[in-house]
This record gives sequence, C-alpha cells and structure tokens, in this order.
Amino acid sequence: MNKKIRADEVRLVGDNVEMDIYPTKKALEIAQEMGLDLVEISPNAKPPVCKVMDYKKFVYEQKKREKALKAKASKVVVKEIRFGPNTDDHDYEFKKNHAEKFLKDGAKLKAYVFFKGRSIIYKDKGEILLLRLAQDLEDVGKVEQMPKLEGKRMIMFMAPTKKSK
Repeated sequence: MNKKIRADEVRLVGDNVEMDIYPTKKALEIAQEMGLDLVEISPNAKPPVCKVMDYKKFVYEQKKREKALKAKASKVVVKEIRFGPNTDDHDYEFKKNHAEKFLKDGAKLKAYVFFKGRSIIYKDKGEILLLRLAQDLEDVGKVEQMPKLEGKRMIMFMAPTKKSK
C-alpha cells in the first residue's frame, strides 16, 4: 500500500483513473491528488496491478460482507426424541408427530431408545421401533445413520429432506 510498493512501474486501475502503466511515484501522486490510497492488488503480475481506492473503506466493506455471510450461514439444530424398548402405540404416535414437526422446521433429529437395567435384552424391539419411525417419516426426512447401539442407547439420526424445509 502507498509507499510500501517496491516495483518501479505499476499498472494503474480504479475509478476516474486512466488505466495505463505508470512509474510508481507518478501513480502515488495521482492517488494523493484524489485523496485516496494506492493499493497493490496483484503483486505477481508484470507489472504489478495497483488500484486507487480508499483502503479503510475497502477493509470496512470486506468485513461487512464477511459478517453478512456468517449471519446467513445456517445453524444446525439437533432435536432429540427418546423412546423406551416397550413404548406403547399412543406414545409412539405422539413422539412421531413431534419428530415430524422438527423435521419440517428444518432441524435434524436424533431418535434413541434408552435401555434401563435388564431391558437391554430387548435390543431387537428397539431397532424395530427406530426403523418403524424411519419408515413413517421417510416423506419428511432421510436416515443419516442407521440404528446403532452405543452403550445403553440405540441411536438413529435423521435429516430433513430438501422439499420439507
């Protein structure tokens, strides 16, 4: 930027500036007359490309753009639904409706069957329950991870389908 540019000649670009190759001192004078900075854009070019602009305003605009992009980035929300291995039909329907609402709102779903004490012998019931849930919700979500036993929990992840958002 400005006096830190070491090249003898630079290609000058910018608003209200005649694009041409100038000696660095002349380009600096042009920038100072306009009350702006001479900023090196591509130092590897022959000759280096410099632009006449307000550097502080440029940095401010860049930070503003980055902040806007960060705000637009979607935050992934994971909602959990817990079942027991012997969950009754009414309870299942109630929890299934909540799961459907979560997926329609665009959140990911973590459905798990928690095995207490000796109920771990009903692993197959838990897996059947989760697969049934996946089948019932296939129109609003897709399975990201099939049911998998981790300790006393059998966990399954679902993500919303594109059209449900």
